[in-house]
Amino acid sequence: MATVTRENIGTLHDNITVKLEKSDYMPAFEKSLKSYAKTATIPGFRKGMVPAGMLRKMYGQSMLNDEVVRTASRQLEDYMKGEKLAIFAQPMLVKGPETRIDIMSPVDAEFSFEVGLKPEFDVDGVITANALIHYNIPVTDKMLEDEKERISRRYGKVDEQTEITAADNIIYSTYEACDADGNVAEGTQAIEDTEEFGKMPAKMQEMLMGKAPGYTVVIVPSEVCTEEELAGFMKDPLKTDASAAGNSYKLTLTKVGHLIPASIDAELFERVFPNKDITTEEAFTNRLREEIQFELARITNERLQNEMFELLVHKTDITLPVPFLKRWLREGGEKPKTAEEVEAEFGSFEHQLRWQLISDKLMMENGIQITMNEVRDDIKGRVLAYFGMGADEAEDAPWIESYLDKVTKDEKMVDETYRRLLFGKLFGYLYTKFAITVQEVTDEDFFKLADPHATHHHHAH
Repeated sequence: MATVTRENIGTLHDNITVKLEKSDYMPAFEKSLKSYAKTATIPGFRKGMVPAGMLRKMYGQSMLNDEVVRTASRQLEDYMKGEKLAIFAQPMLVKGPETRIDIMSPVDAEFSFEVGLKPEFDVDGVITANALIHYNIPVTDKMLEDEKERISRRYGKVDEQTEITAADNIIYSTYEACDADGNVAEGTQAIEDTEEFGKMPAKMQEMLMGKAPGYTVVIVPSEVCTEEELAGFMKDPLKTDASAAGNSYKLTLTKVGHLIPASIDAELFERVFPNKDITTEEAFTNRLREEIQFELARITNERLQNEMFELLVHKTDITLPVPFLKRWLREGGEKPKTAEEVEAEFGSFEHQLRWQLISDKLMMENGIQITMNEVRDDIKGRVLAYFGMGADEAEDAPWIESYLDKVTKDEKMVDETYRRLLFGKLFGYLYTKFAITVQEVTDEDFFKLADPHATHHHHAH
């Protein structure tokens, strides 16, 4: 009869040994051999009429080995269920029988597995011991004026110019990697760029002022940019990094434009907010205020959620079976990892794992869940918004339901929606549990605040 024993080999790290006698696996092996005989097709024999001895000789050995492993796994599974063991990932086989079990002389077999046990921990203590700030950024007149200016420029028109004359000229150009003499290798991809002249590196502005479309010049980024300008210039327009700062590029001016911003009038209101019946500047300003307020609320909410996330991950006292987890990371994937790769990945893996344990516990203990109907309703709301329709209009559009049926077959979209709603509900619950103070702050001061991840980046072990 099979026996299962368990011994502790480290923090939340156990070894489980399964010992099988031949009577534990032989009856099941004989049974599967018999049922295979009924369906086996081998040339020269009618289906189900292959002699048992022949089948045993041909397939018996591999079927026996499969059965031994299956029996050991089943015993392990039953033991863990009986003991109510909550484990990480999968049990990892440490060792199996020394040699393959011979079908002619079956013997007892011993398997040894390592398991990492999930820890018990308390989240409520962390929630009650920490107060949080929910920042509120009011919309200022300056924000509204800046937004109006941005919109009038965005919807403005560009008049073509014969040469560069002012900082607000719009410059259309191409950049091509070349040698010092401006020779471009065959097949080189030209990078197209459109930019406001006054935003180009200062030295390039000096070189290009007064130049006409068609003008070309060879530049070396490290020579035409200051240290502050270089990283931004390499990223955009050149779409590369600092390692190419010493290379040569051929810059060609293709067009020079002068931007005439759009007038703040009824025509612009309709272009920015189609079908919203906005006819006065006051109504336009109010609508912009709502949009900006909505975006600022999103940003400050996101920060508060990050704060909760980092606080719970770093302040909750959770003990983990680190050696087991490192072994599982090394061997549990599709292809084995090196010890160096495991060390490099372990920090972010542990961070994520802690959050998974905490969020799972909070959801389970507080009945936080999402139904398929909620997922469908959320997707429906987004589809209606995309087509600019209200919920009442949906009733007059029967195609919406068949469109939704199609969209909800997209597993990735359904999964992303489900996770977003689930974590939205979880953070909604946490809002009611943490002590939260609302504090007004300017947008400038808000963006200077330290990143929550950097603030809490030390685990409470």
